[in-house]
Parts: sequence; C-alpha cells; structure tokens
Amino acid sequence: MTDSNPSRPAGPAGPVPPAAAELFGPRLAAAVHFTELLATAGVERGLIGPRETDRLWERHVLNCGVLAEVVPPDADAVDVGSGAGLPGIPLALARPDVRVVLLEPMERRCRFLQEVVAAVGLEDQVSVLRGRAPDAGIGPEGRRFGVAVARAVAPLERLGAILLPMLQPGGVMLAMRGSRILEELQDARGSLGTQGWHPVDVVVCGEGRVDEPTRVLRAVRSSQLSRAEGRKGRGDGERHDGRQVRRTARDSRRSREVDRDQPTRGQSRST
Repeated sequence: MTDSNPSRPAGPAGPVPPAAAELFGPRLAAAVHFTELLATAGVERGLIGPRETDRLWERHVLNCGVLAEVVPPDADAVDVGSGAGLPGIPLALARPDVRVVLLEPMERRCRFLQEVVAAVGLEDQVSVLRGRAPDAGIGPEGRRFGVAVARAVAPLERLGAILLPMLQPGGVMLAMRGSRILEELQDARGSLGTQGWHPVDVVVCGEGRVDEPTRVLRAVRSSQLSRAEGRKGRGDGERHDGRQVRRTARDSRRSREVDRDQPTRGQSRST
C-alpha cells in the first residue's frame, strides 16, 4: 500500500501512497502540502526527526488520518499535546465535518501550527490554543469537547485523569497507542474505571487501507461525575470526609452544652 501514485511526482516526503487519495479525497493536495511542510519546516524547526522524512506518510500522516474512522459525526474535538499537528491536522483533513482545537503548551510549536493551518486552508475548521489542560480554559469551568485525541502523551492512567475533565458526559477519549496497547489497558483498566471511564475498549483503524493499522484505546466518559470531580464540585459545608463529620459532631455537642446553661423561656437563672 506504499506504492507511489504515478500521476504525482515524489516531493520532499517521498511518493504519495494510493491510500492517501482514498483517505483524504478532494483534500489530497492539502494533505500532500502538510506532509511536505513536516518534511521541510518541521524538520528544520525540530518538530520532526530527520530520519522520519522517508516514513512520514505511513508512520505519521496516514497513521493519524485513519483515526477518522472512529470519530463521531460533527464532533468538536481537541488534540491534546498536538506537537507538529499530529493527529489533529490529518484528522481534520480526512473529516471536514469535525472541528478541531490543537492544544499545545510550547509557543514555538504553536507558531508552526498556526502557519500550517493557514497554509493548508483549514482556518475555518481548525484553531490553535496554547496551554495545558485544565489551565487553558478547558475543563469544569470552561469549554468541554465531545472527543479528545492524544498520541503518545502520557501513560493511560495519567492520560485518563488529564482528559476526563475536558470532555462532556458521554464524550470519547481516543488514545493512539503502540503494539503493547492490550498490556497497557490491562494495567490501567481499574484506574480508568475509577476515574469515570466506561466502557473502555481497543479498536483498530485503517485495516485494509494502510500497511500498519493504528491501535486506539477508546473510552467513554461516564455521565456521572468521577469521585475526584465530585469532591471538587462540593462546597465546604457538603464535604463528607471524616474530618468534616467529626467537626460537625463536636459543634453539635458544644451547642447542647450552651443550651443547658441558658435559661429557658419564662425562667431565670439562679444565683
């Protein structure tokens, strides 16, 4: 599936595989331009390793683009730790109906992303936001998304804790992982469930389309608050931990003692 397209000469990123035309359709030219930017400016500015240029299509652009197979229609998506725009930009190119926010903490990477979004004509569909979750205005007090995508950002347990506050109830986490995805899931399943992810499964994208399909952990945010969010959402008077219970009982005893020392209505204290 990596044979070149005879009608298109090889560019800085090498020949364009036929799978790219199938995946990106009328946006193939934009996908080619994006891949060439990765191979040139992306390498020059340290976002892509120089050894990756020969495998940008298969290992990066197509690998991320096939994520489109499992994104719900008309979704609002956030790409957390976008880096060079992977997977967010290939996802947007493959799915014109999906709006994407590229969330990236590093200023130089954000500048690159803004330039790329303009160069490939995605200004009306893709925006760049500098920051980390939740301090980027995303989460319980800010905007929430229907889909959060991430590629090699953090271990699953930590990633789940990062992404859950960014999603609406019923929102979907799509975490691209490597060949050990089943082992990772086995280790993290209990923690993910406690955080508020259910159901959790593994899906394979791009089978029959690309040489190496993409393995994705898919998890749905429960409609109920996780324990952590529940604690954050309750006021001091509604806390139910042991310290609050003990304090409430102590205050009640003090109140009864004061009442015994006060005269009841119609009586006077003896001297």
